[in-house]
Amino acid sequence: MLHRLGFPSVGDHRRFVTAIAVDAVGSGVFMPVCMLYFLVTTDLSLVQVGAAISLASAVALPAGPLLGGIVDRYGAKHVLLAGNALQALGYVAYLVTDSFVALTLWTVVVTVGRTAFWGSYGNIVAAISVPGEREKWFGFLGALRNVGFALGGLLSGLAITIGTTTAYSAVVVANAASYVLAFVLLLAVPPTPRSEHRSPEGAWGVVLRDRPYRLLWATQLAFSTSMMALNFAMPVYATTVLGLPGWVTGAVFTINTVMVGFGQGLVVRAMTGAVRWRVLVLTNTVFGASFLIMLGASRLSIALATVVVLVGAVVYTAGEVLGGPVHGALSAEAAPEHLRGRYLSLIQLAWNLAGTISPVAFAWLLDRGTAPIWLGLTAVAAVGGLLAARLGTTLPQAARRVTNRAEEPVAA
Repeated sequence: MLHRLGFPSVGDHRRFVTAIAVDAVGSGVFMPVCMLYFLVTTDLSLVQVGAAISLASAVALPAGPLLGGIVDRYGAKHVLLAGNALQALGYVAYLVTDSFVALTLWTVVVTVGRTAFWGSYGNIVAAISVPGEREKWFGFLGALRNVGFALGGLLSGLAITIGTTTAYSAVVVANAASYVLAFVLLLAVPPTPRSEHRSPEGAWGVVLRDRPYRLLWATQLAFSTSMMALNFAMPVYATTVLGLPGWVTGAVFTINTVMVGFGQGLVVRAMTGAVRWRVLVLTNTVFGASFLIMLGASRLSIALATVVVLVGAVVYTAGEVLGGPVHGALSAEAAPEHLRGRYLSLIQLAWNLAGTISPVAFAWLLDRGTAPIWLGLTAVAAVGGLLAARLGTTLPQAARRVTNRAEEPVAA
């Protein structure tokens, strides 16, 4: 079945794949009720809860590069396990959190744990896959996580419907349990190689002087910013700005989940023979088109605007399934193996920066009307496309074609 959908053979990596799925379901349970949980179980206001989460995200930003060095020195598996343990601890602590300081503290713990997870995740995916098949693996695991988020979201919907403190607490317990189960499963994952380099200062100098990778980082930042539109711009735009029925936002997320979950592998298969940087240019072009479609909905009736927003969601998701696997494969392959932890920590920093800045920036733009947010995001996509085109002339891995087959080893 997986092969028919264009996904790789799981083979000996079932425990890792299962752990990723369990982790995604747990995260999907909690994400939709994150703000609601603290509003129901504490005396904090919405502004206080939002401020605590934003403050914790900002405080945790430096953790990514620091963890990158730890990945290189001690191996990705240890950092991945620590990330799951920290998140389990943080969510258990949420059960007894009732103050602004405690919420901020434990959210820092959870955020550092999540950063540890993502900072080591790419290293392990690169280790278990082989050159030529990495788009398949990154696409498959991305689709798996997306489906897991959706299943978790269904369970969180039940908690929201019940609406009691006990129901919300059950969501937190389920999420903590998912991290514990994922931790146990990940114990069986083979360790990734450790670096022989013992000079973090010198190693970071190599990373920061790598101009082609800095360009890749900027391209990733543009992609990550566009990816934030689904969570932080589209729901507010549809419900608050356009006044569309609440089910439209749910439909947007459903479209995204179904397309990524069941179409990602097919899209990666269809990329076979395509040059990577051109796929990234196309990705940004598609993103830009989706943002202009969203802008067009502002001048239509409720009925037509609903149709246009849903069409925009389809186009937007097409950009996601095009760019995600290629970015994942490129960021891993363009990094020297012995410094891959540090290199990929920069990619994680791009995601964290986008996730920290986008909510505030998007809210500010939405507050100024319909055009600023979508024209601003279109500009981001245009810059991303230009950077991707430049990437094709500066980063050798970006000029390679997607093969979707294991590369033959080079004879000694």
